[in-house]
Amino acid sequence: MVDHTADSALMLETRSITKAFGALKANEDVSINLRQGEIHAIIGPNGAGKSTLIQQICGTLAPDSGDVRLDGEDITPLKAYQRARKGLARTFQVSALAMEDTVLENAVLGTLGAQAGNGPGVMAMFSRALGNHTLCDAAMEALERVGLQHKASVRTSQLSHGERRQLELAVALTLKPRVFVMDEPMAGLGTSGSKAITEFLNHLRHEAPILLVEHDMDAVFALADRISVLVYGRIIATGTVDEIRTDAGVREAYLGEDA
Repeated sequence: MVDHTADSALMLETRSITKAFGALKANEDVSINLRQGEIHAIIGPNGAGKSTLIQQICGTLAPDSGDVRLDGEDITPLKAYQRARKGLARTFQVSALAMEDTVLENAVLGTLGAQAGNGPGVMAMFSRALGNHTLCDAAMEALERVGLQHKASVRTSQLSHGERRQLELAVALTLKPRVFVMDEPMAGLGTSGSKAITEFLNHLRHEAPILLVEHDMDAVFALADRISVLVYGRIIATGTVDEIRTDAGVREAYLGEDA
């Protein structure tokens, strides 16, 4: 756990993010921040607006108002690949891997996507990159860190669900990010898989802080330095694990307990 003092570097921040779809306010005046070395978890019931918030942070959805800052820089106008290039790495709730490519190809392609966006030149760069020893070595290093180096030549579609989650982490690692944004990395994993990812993330926070959206409350309580609770598009509480556990409003609104 980290010391949340004013001296801790503020790496990611949303300021009064608001997003509506017609009459529905998916996010309303959402302000959160992430400091160097920490894991800040966002929890909330289904439909609370967590995915909408993550999309706005990562650049696949524009807020109606408010802004997003990365290490003090306003990145609100930037596209998703431009944010990735600046050091914002995302893993997805639903796998975004190229299933017909090999494990190594996915790792290499992730790096190129951040460098060049999604334009027509990416595939030409990809063909050249597979012959670039420096890029391939960096991709292999990331695969080794998540324990997938022995599957480098395997087609991604042949991986287990847990292995695909590991590969997504490896793709994020190739970006050498300043901040990780992780959308339910434990989704679909069994007890042993969740434990392995939890241990990995606990070490990873020391390289770059992690904004974590997760339904696995055991993992959240084991990892989080701070937790923000999102209900009906608004943050109703932010605090330490102990503070959130004992918050009467949180217990009633989300944890399913009587206040």
